[in-house]
Amino acid sequence: MGVVEELILRYPCRGMDILQPYMPQDFCQEAAELILSWPRGGTVLLTTGFYVAGHAETDGPPGTLLLAKALQMLGFCPVVVTDGLCRGYFERGGIPCTYVEPATDEGELAALLRELAPVGLISVERCGRNEDGEYLNMCGISIAEHTAPIDRLFDLADVPSVGIGDGGNEIGMGNLAEQIRKELALIPCRVTVDKLVIATVSNWGALGLCACLGALPAAAEVEEAYLLAQELGFVDGVIRECVLGEDGFALDVVRALYRELVDAPVVCRQS
Repeated sequence: MGVVEELILRYPCRGMDILQPYMPQDFCQEAAELILSWPRGGTVLLTTGFYVAGHAETDGPPGTLLLAKALQMLGFCPVVVTDGLCRGYFERGGIPCTYVEPATDEGELAALLRELAPVGLISVERCGRNEDGEYLNMCGISIAEHTAPIDRLFDLADVPSVGIGDGGNEIGMGNLAEQIRKELALIPCRVTVDKLVIATVSNWGALGLCACLGALPAAAEVEEAYLLAQELGFVDGVIRECVLGEDGFALDVVRALYRELVDAPVVCRQS
């Protein structure tokens, strides 16, 4: 397993270490290489935003914002597609954002794809439908009423895709659906992607991907991404409180991870 992959899978708590043997050794680097093969200047759609107790979850938006800034550094045009829970977050971070409602139908999503004409799709901690057509949170409770069907973009778009997840119910986890059922006894998201990145926390997966792209944002930008999430009232998905952290981990853990990612040896094979 590569250095970056080892770092983003540190402190496993939801079974991603159990799924790791079913993944390529350098899965994060492979995802970066796919992104680097996309035409520069093209629009990349990113999605995130997970409903938790009436708020957006802190895991997802910060990683998406930082990844979007990395894509800008590389010459892409990132656009975030999410729902109203995240309203204001990405605009304040300098990234264009389009909002989708839970009642949005497939025709409207297809029209959005035609309008934006993306060269690729990326999901960071975004709930996707399971085989029963449900959106379930980590407790197995339906959040369909609060979740826009953005995962359908990954079915409709004829462009390469990357998914980042940490539990089994996120877009992209359909790649490991059989293993998730068998090893974790969960009902997985059925939506697949071309390249999957797994991590202990999805934000960490996004940071790992930035490192593999050779475009890690500055430490101050990482700090600001998390502070903004707290300022807007986003909540930790594990403790369900508005704190400066994610999935039960304090921000100091992210700071330490970032420092190690800065020094991580990365060799990306650009096409």
